[in-house]
Amino acid sequence: MKILLDAMGGDNAPEATIKGAINAINKIKAELILIGKEQIIREKIKEFYGKEMEEISSRLSIKNATETIEMEDIPTMAIKHKKDSSMVVGFKMLKEGEGDVFISAGNSGALLTGATLLVGRIKGIDRPALAAILPAYNSQLLLIDAGSNTNCKPINLLQFAQMSTIYLRNTFGIEKPAIGLLNIGTEETKGNELVKESYNLLKEKAEELDINFIGNVEGRDAFSGKIDAIVTDGFTGNVFLKTTEGVGKFVKRTLTESLTKNLLAKILSIPALPAIKRFSKTMDYKSYGGALFLGVKKPVVKAHGSSDKLLFEYTIIQAEKFVENKAVDKMIEEFQKQQHNSNDQVVQK
Repeated sequence: MKILLDAMGGDNAPEATIKGAINAINKIKAELILIGKEQIIREKIKEFYGKEMEEISSRLSIKNATETIEMEDIPTMAIKHKKDSSMVVGFKMLKEGEGDVFISAGNSGALLTGATLLVGRIKGIDRPALAAILPAYNSQLLLIDAGSNTNCKPINLLQFAQMSTIYLRNTFGIEKPAIGLLNIGTEETKGNELVKESYNLLKEKAEELDINFIGNVEGRDAFSGKIDAIVTDGFTGNVFLKTTEGVGKFVKRTLTESLTKNLLAKILSIPALPAIKRFSKTMDYKSYGGALFLGVKKPVVKAHGSSDKLLFEYTIIQAEKFVENKAVDKMIEEFQKQQHNSNDQVVQK
């Protein structure tokens, strides 16, 4: 297996990508290919570790790419004109079978555009979407779309629910994942036109598409542990995601300051330290890695734009599991079956 990493993508690249890769290399079995400006990557490795890359691991290598897609670049223009960028080179390697999964923390719009144009959508899927894993009570929550499609139609949200169901069933072993539609209330009459129309479509198609649709879900109930996936448009999903991350940081910071405020607080907190550490680990979104682009023919993982070395490390480990679990292969199989069944029904009519 070969993992392709965009070494130049993200706010903290290439320092964070390189350190994350070095940290991860002995925790994975796969080969890891850093894609980017080779001279810079080699100089950074030498600076950080005092060694040549080859001395660190025989499973580390570099694919030279002379350009970088910046966060402010227009996605379509960047993919078309920066053909030797680390992102475009990574997509081409993935498409041509020179890698099994591609990771980037770069421009989200360019990543979606490149994944769609260069790698291709799974037949039957209108728009790929970012599926992010978040902590929930004694469980985890899949958020889709987490930021790739800011404007959606009801058919997109229906397909997000389909993809969530297939992904959670085949990758996490949840036989009938509970899928909720993010809304401002639980009543079916609540929400804007997109949400109301999507609710009706999901209700109508749920049984036919084997979706365990549980109806509208308010944000405050999302982490109850009773819901396996939340479906929404990319604009709302990204706001929800970043708000959740912000609240998590706030809780951890406030808790830490309260427990270290004075000597008495430090002493009294000692018996509770194991529980506090477990709580902090649960609240740490970094340990959940990146978000998989569901709906693309091969695995593409979006790491957080501000990823540090720890988040890159977890994302690389997670990417290996995506390939091992054949998440994308199973998604393709399921959509082929659904299309075949739909065609049979049309013929019978």
